[in-house]
Amino acid sequence: MMLDGKSALVTGGGTGAGAAIALALAGAGARVTICGRRLDPLQAVAARHASIRAVACDITDESAVTQMMAEASPDIVVANAGASESAPFVKTDLDAFRRMVDVNLTGTFLTLREGARALHGKSWGRLIAIASTAGLKGYAYVAPYAAAKHGVVGMVKSVALELAQKGVTVNAICPGFLDTEMTQASIARIVEKTGRTEADARASLEATNPMHRLVPPEDVAQTVLWLCGPGTSMVTGQAISVSGGET
Repeated sequence: MMLDGKSALVTGGGTGAGAAIALALAGAGARVTICGRRLDPLQAVAARHASIRAVACDITDESAVTQMMAEASPDIVVANAGASESAPFVKTDLDAFRRMVDVNLTGTFLTLREGARALHGKSWGRLIAIASTAGLKGYAYVAPYAAAKHGVVGMVKSVALELAQKGVTVNAICPGFLDTEMTQASIARIVEKTGRTEADARASLEATNPMHRLVPPEDVAQTVLWLCGPGTSMVTGQAISVSGGET
């Protein structure tokens, strides 16, 4: 129970990697607040551990994030919430670009900024952004998403330098395609737009990983635990790839 006495906040905690991270942190002894736009999946995760509580919050709403962070007063902040859309670049409209930036970059900015404010005066803290291999390289048909995730990695590196002498580390975790609901939605879009079978669409995403499989969300959760554990006080400003060797 290495996180006894610590509190954590995980955005996008109702599904996928966010749920796995919340359960791992709670299992290590932390009191965990999870948030998202839809309360039902959050409550389903909270029902799995007594130390998890669910709060509805839109991470693009500045006042809502500020209020939630003040109530949670976390030692660990995991900016996990995100969304993806795909389209050819020349067919990507401005609204789609703004949606990807709002959720994936602005939402992460608000989460990390308010997290940093909540950690002011504390001698220990962890700010962690769940980015993507799309923040380290390019992928076709997801230019706005990749642009936003590159922005997350750049922001993490900058904030890490500002907080380097304050006992707070700031890192990004960059998974490849995860075995989650978001990837399943991507597979469904591939099937709809190309007419390929679901198995073929899934195989095309698995092929981006040298291990030829999707990344288990539990691997991301264990990386979060590692960053919160002993022996990592000098690990900051990093973009840690969890991608089977892809990056």
